[in-house]
Amino acid sequence: MNTEPAMRSIPLVDLRAQQAEVNDEVTGGLAEVFGNTSFIGGHQVAEFERAYADFLGARHCLGASNGTDALELALRAAGIEAGDEVILPANTFIATAEAVCRIGAVPVLVDVDPEYLLIDPAAVERAVTERTRAIMPVHLYGQSAFIEALEPMAAAHDLAIIEDAAQAQGARRHGRAAGTIGLAAGTSFYPGKNLGAAGDAGAVITNDPALAERARILGAHGSAAKYEHDVVGFNARMDTVQAVVLNAKLKKLSGWNAQRRLAAERYAELLHGLPGVVVPRSAPGNEDVWHLYVIRVPERDRVLKALNEAGIGAGIHYPYPLHLTKAFASLGQPAGSFPVSELAATRILSLPLYPHITAEQQQRVVEALSLAL
Repeated sequence: MNTEPAMRSIPLVDLRAQQAEVNDEVTGGLAEVFGNTSFIGGHQVAEFERAYADFLGARHCLGASNGTDALELALRAAGIEAGDEVILPANTFIATAEAVCRIGAVPVLVDVDPEYLLIDPAAVERAVTERTRAIMPVHLYGQSAFIEALEPMAAAHDLAIIEDAAQAQGARRHGRAAGTIGLAAGTSFYPGKNLGAAGDAGAVITNDPALAERARILGAHGSAAKYEHDVVGFNARMDTVQAVVLNAKLKKLSGWNAQRRLAAERYAELLHGLPGVVVPRSAPGNEDVWHLYVIRVPERDRVLKALNEAGIGAGIHYPYPLHLTKAFASLGQPAGSFPVSELAATRILSLPLYPHITAEQQQRVVEALSLAL
């Protein structure tokens, strides 16, 4: 009879070590919030907004209730209206397109490039029409999209660039921080993000003071002063509790991102030469933050099942391009419309990666993967 203790599973994301690093500061901050009952609009929200803007090198940051609301606020504050077309990649989380639909605008999907799976600038240019008002590049997996290729066409057609920076907190392209390059950006602080709250939270980032003011009013029921409602807005405020957590974690973010980069380098070394595995790499000019470590393998579903059965918390981001979800079937774009995104969706596999993953854990992941191939 085997009396050895069972080997612990390796999760896709492990937030416990992060929480341990900030626990004392968070506990003290929460005690203050509950003591003075400043649950909405406490000073910690403004402190976080200033600190995160400084971290990115942006002029303005507005805390929001979640990443989807932040994207909607950015779009609405940029003047995007019902019937306008917004170009975005087919390979993204559904929230990118949801934010467009929620204001009555039309999501126009385009394919991604085959190497980095980021929005393809050439496909964007082909998709521009007289109704196009914005381009929404997604900084996916911790990478920065190739915005410098989008800027000339945006200028030529008078289009706003609204960044989806939910997976790239701290990422840079040619020295420019993701979320600060376009007119505005929305980001998410969902707990599993590089900078994660203790629940839902997000933010709008911009260098435009007028847009920042419009977004703040829209996210507070269209009100700049209590009971004075100039426009129809909605409630998209960040809770003070989340600001406490984010203030504490933001101080650690640069170090945690550096740990993610080291873990990505270890994976690249461990996976080198493994048959059939396509290993991700950083695009020239990018300083990635490795929100996800996404490889590509044949027979992905079988490999994923084998990894999960071996206690490895691998996952898929994302199994369906937007046009092949039921939610967006109305776009009328059948299979074959975006071949790069569709092929990637059958092969992408996210391996466990978080700041505190150990070399031994990564070795176990790769060993299990080699057996599963």
